[in-house]
Amino acid sequence: MRLRSFWFLGLIAVPAAMILFWMGASDLNFFAKPNQIAVIEIRGLIDDAQETQKALKKYREDDNVKAILVRIESPGGGIGPSQEIVRELRRTSKEKPVVASLGGIAASGGYYIASAANRIIANPGTITGSIGVILSFPNLKELFDKVGYYTNVIKSGPFKDVGNPGREMTPEERALLQETIDEAYGQFVKDVALGRNLPEEKVRQIADGRIILGETAQKLGLVDALGNFQDAVDAAASLGKIEGKPEVIYHKKKKRSLLDYLLGSEAGESLSYFLNGSANFLRYQSPFFP
Repeated sequence: MRLRSFWFLGLIAVPAAMILFWMGASDLNFFAKPNQIAVIEIRGLIDDAQETQKALKKYREDDNVKAILVRIESPGGGIGPSQEIVRELRRTSKEKPVVASLGGIAASGGYYIASAANRIIANPGTITGSIGVILSFPNLKELFDKVGYYTNVIKSGPFKDVGNPGREMTPEERALLQETIDEAYGQFVKDVALGRNLPEEKVRQIADGRIILGETAQKLGLVDALGNFQDAVDAAASLGKIEGKPEVIYHKKKKRSLLDYLLGSEAGESLSYFLNGSANFLRYQSPFFP
């Protein structure tokens, strides 16, 4: 009886061990061929850079990956997260080629990220550009007056409640915020000029917040070529010196939240962005997605 039990457990344990080994080897890219192009997708509002940074580092250190393709479908987002991704892209592009593929919209922070790639490919109708910084506060004073809603504010300094929706903004507050906007705008222009190898003055001429379609962006030097996702894959293969057909692998996204399932991915991300009270109130963001 004991012998039968031993053989029965063995019949179960051996296949289970093989399955676990296969799964682990798959995660470690054990059976991969050294001709891979890794695709990292950036979708929706840019309010968190951690996952993208980890993916870039992972594929940068993977010898099987010869090039990285960043697929962007984003109207922009927080300045801090956008800058973190750009920094990691620059670090990566020094070791292996990075191609940015712009989808339907890659504006403001979306384009800012793309500018750090070695090569940018957009569709002729891609909504891009929108180089600038935006900061908005609601003014609900008249509404509050009508309903009799008032707030008592106790603060440590004159600017601590800047943007209070229950009152008018003071000239001093507006001047301070404009100074902050100008500083962030200067960083945007400087980084785009650096990434695209363009004079800062030339970038400033079109960095007035205007949206630009892909075809015009190419003429202005903001985009290298016009094409779709497959064209971007071909460009990545060429820059990565891949012989034959490349193996395209996709970065596994984090699990979607319940809010994403209920409202849809982008809607969930957008609502979460505001409900979480994100500190990224200064945004590289297109007016197409207020």
